[in-house]
Amino acid sequence: MELAKRLAVAAAYVPAGSVVADIGADHAYLPIYLVKTGRCARVIATELRSGPFQSALRQVAEHKLESNIDLRLGDGLTVLKPAEAGVLVLAGMGGNTIREILAASPEILNTVKMLILQPQADPGDLRIWLAANGWKISDEQLVEEGGRIYVVISSAPGCEAVQDPLLLELGPRLAEKKDPLFGRYLEIIAGRYERALAGMRAANSAAAVEKARATENKLVRIRRIIDCL
Repeated sequence: MELAKRLAVAAAYVPAGSVVADIGADHAYLPIYLVKTGRCARVIATELRSGPFQSALRQVAEHKLESNIDLRLGDGLTVLKPAEAGVLVLAGMGGNTIREILAASPEILNTVKMLILQPQADPGDLRIWLAANGWKISDEQLVEEGGRIYVVISSAPGCEAVQDPLLLELGPRLAEKKDPLFGRYLEIIAGRYERALAGMRAANSAAAVEKARATENKLVRIRRIIDCL
């Protein structure tokens, strides 16, 4: 069974033999892959919406994996019990949505050994939250799929050494290991800031001027990092 590239990268981070909870599993492709490849004997797959949940039920039944994949309908981590899963996967949703799901259930999160996260947007906000709440960025990887660059983050309980907000926004492990896609990824981020800056410069308020100055400083630092790659 083949996975989308971004999900295949997420699957590669899963420790063999672990019990995984895939939060927002959609059609349960990742849980099915983890079981069928022998990486996991048991996976919990959750889904908030009835439509994808019914689709996941059909997919699991088609592969005859009902005894291996525990499907649950519910919101975020609320359908889990403490220490029930050692690894949480949250993929295909915004970084701030992931942050809100994790923050809403500390009694579950505090018993987890590993997070595998694939934010569709706002990865910087997510990293900053992780670093401020006792999670270190163990590793991260960029993957290109369908003309878009995605980031996959592996995180574990601990102290994140990097506290610089800009480096957390860009990806501290991506920078350290010079991920092959990092330069292009930074160009995309710089382009967004440049477009935002044009709007700020068109405004006349003191707040806009101050925000523009801060954005210019960020752009200078991002360009310096790109030049060093």
